[in-house]
Amino acid sequence: MTLDPDVERLLRATIRERGISFKEALNSAIRAGAGRGPAVVRQRFKQKTFSLGAEQNFRWDKALSVAASMEDEELIRKVSLRK
Repeated sequence: MTLDPDVERLLRATIRERGISFKEALNSAIRAGAGRGPAVVRQRFKQKTFSLGAEQNFRWDKALSVAASMEDEELIRKVSLRK
């Protein structure tokens, strides 16, 4: 059997991560690919959201600009304390 280089790299990575033999890694990969082995069960990502309230006085499109201004003000304050 001849493996493509990328497939061999994947198998070698699995061997290192799981601490299993090449034979076990190869058989596990084939079983999972054929749908007869323990497949990796992934949970669906769900984004949590929070209400910001009814009144929106902050412009979110200017958030980076506001953050930069706040950082500048803090740096000026720290420098003035060192005088």
